[in-house]
Amino acid sequence: MVNAESERRGAALVMAGVTRCYGRRRGAVQALRGVDVELPRGSFTAVMGPSGSGKSTLLQCAVGLDRPTGGSVRLGGQELTRMGRRTLTRLRRERVGFVFQSFNLLPALTAEQNVGLPLRLAGSGTRRARARAGDALARVGLADRAHHRPAALSGGQQQRVALARALVTEPEVVCADEPTGALDPATAEEVLALLRESVDGLGATVLMVTHDPTAAAHADRVLFLADGLLVDEYPGAAGEAVRDRSGAAAHIARRMRAFTPSGTSVAPGAGRAGAAG
Repeated sequence: MVNAESERRGAALVMAGVTRCYGRRRGAVQALRGVDVELPRGSFTAVMGPSGSGKSTLLQCAVGLDRPTGGSVRLGGQELTRMGRRTLTRLRRERVGFVFQSFNLLPALTAEQNVGLPLRLAGSGTRRARARAGDALARVGLADRAHHRPAALSGGQQQRVALARALVTEPEVVCADEPTGALDPATAEEVLALLRESVDGLGATVLMVTHDPTAAAHADRVLFLADGLLVDEYPGAAGEAVRDRSGAAAHIARRMRAFTPSGTSVAPGAGRAGAAG
């Protein structure tokens, strides 16, 4: 089987023939159309495409936040599509790290407490959680901000706390959804450098959705989606090439519509219910 072979080669995540359809009959929206993606362990993959191309849906299906209509999703060798809600929740808590554009920190908790929360939810004791959270904050350069609450931190510092929280459980995959969308260019560069370092220095596997070609240039490779189809792939190290091709995203979308018999386009939006960003 392809999945088994991929896992033997060291794939952290394998998506095979994944489809996602929202709605029924004439109102149905095909967000993903038979997508195949493999994430090698210790790799950094960026996903780009025009609004409505299926980027966010792919990310959500990859880690069990949304259930595919068809196909297979295997994370660390485990099939997600047949898991129940409780099992999926536990798997995400223990084996997936998340970094969001809006940070998603709990305002009443300190940076250290926010970072240690996934460990506490997984059953770690207070002392162990504090020690590991402290180490994670030190890795992102915020050891001296451990006892500050989010309101006392800048946007860039909050995103670095979010990254520390994502990495503290040593997850199978780190999912970053527009992680630099709310940051200025200089701060965004700091966060992207930390994501890159998490791959090169810690062996993390990162899957990042972004509209920003500069962000995508930090990845090992860039996947392009259009109308729910994976239409192209480029090396991420060549930043100039990535910028050129990201500018061609509209052209890619137009070309892919010609290959879509139904003529439907994925509706723009965010969130689970009908989103296909």
